[in-house]
Amino acid sequence: MTKRKDYDAEANKIARAIDIAIESIVTYPPLGFKETHIKHFLEVYRGWKVLALNPQPEFRKISSLKYLINNVMTFFQESSGDAVELFWKNIESEKLEIVREDKLRKILDRGKIRGRIEYEIAVDSIVAAEQIGRITREQASKLSELIGNYELGGNRNFG
Repeated sequence: MTKRKDYDAEANKIARAIDIAIESIVTYPPLGFKETHIKHFLEVYRGWKVLALNPQPEFRKISSLKYLINNVMTFFQESSGDAVELFWKNIESEKLEIVREDKLRKILDRGKIRGRIEYEIAVDSIVAAEQIGRITREQASKLSELIGNYELGGNRNFG
């Protein structure tokens, strides 16, 4: 299979996941989402779909898609509620081979942030994760330490 076909297959998969995300949010708006939040969510996700399906030639690479996939999946990996559950149910029923994973838990268990994407996930979700009880105060403190270590370029393990 050529690289173009690989890219197209992955882009189509993420485009379908974006459609499912939009359907899920419209069907079950998350608690606390106002109409402006929903409108913004839909605009952003539609924009990501355009980027996936019609990238600039220099970005027509699987590695470029990984950043887009991370952006698309963050809300559904890190949140809960009816929209999130509907999203994962439809992802599974359409056999899109996208896996729900707790990336914060992986970082904490490993004691190390591996790469820019994990760093952004940690920074973007540490406060909300602690507020909703996904992580404890001690885990948030450890995660904060791992973030600082990554920023300093140390990336040493914390056991």
